[in-house]
Amino acid sequence: MVKEIESPPPQKTPPVETTELLKRNWLSKNVFEIQLSRPASFEFKAGHTIRFILQSIERYYSLLSVPQDPHLALCVYHVPEGQFSPILANAEIGARFEFSGPHGYFTFKPSQRNPVFVATGTGIAPFVSLARSGVKNFTLFHEARTADELYYQSFFEEIKSSYNPCLSSHHTARPKAEGMFQGHVADCIKANLPPKSYDFYLCGHGEMIRNVTLLVDDWYAGSHVYTEVFF
Repeated sequence: MVKEIESPPPQKTPPVETTELLKRNWLSKNVFEIQLSRPASFEFKAGHTIRFILQSIERYYSLLSVPQDPHLALCVYHVPEGQFSPILANAEIGARFEFSGPHGYFTFKPSQRNPVFVATGTGIAPFVSLARSGVKNFTLFHEARTADELYYQSFFEEIKSSYNPCLSSHHTARPKAEGMFQGHVADCIKANLPPKSYDFYLCGHGEMIRNVTLLVDDWYAGSHVYTEVFF
């Protein structure tokens, strides 16, 4: 049976901080990266999230940044009818926001098992932070609908990680992309990852996390699974 992460001890309530929007860069028509000022007192670990607070709206985002960075960076999926991502998408440079953090437990836990990172869409963000922080010898699987949604592909290829892109959308006029698995990430893992014990880190939508957890339970005995659900 797969071993799920144990219940962590309670965290102290992090203070509310103020940050300023410094830069915005669109990665695709739906996703952008933003850079924010970092309060001098704010400390975090790779894999942590922050929680934006705007009146009654609260939204969590994983940090792309690593602890030594002078700024904070996020990867945001723009939902035009959403409550908060349109605000970040359209805010003027210099706009100020409140957030709390760090939050979460999706940080790296070294062990004798090889780490396997699994992401869908913008769920790739914490793995960018973990890789930049020095985590090595991991295998990464990233599911996206189309090749232009494989955010940070060039980064992972440059650091020579074991990078496995998979495209879930079959509704495309483009020819089959060379070196990219056609299908969902659970099938890609089953086809490319030899059965043994691993530490699986799953970040993305709930359906992927359910499917991969079931796969791990069936095929990768003795593995541990750590999860972060992106909505």
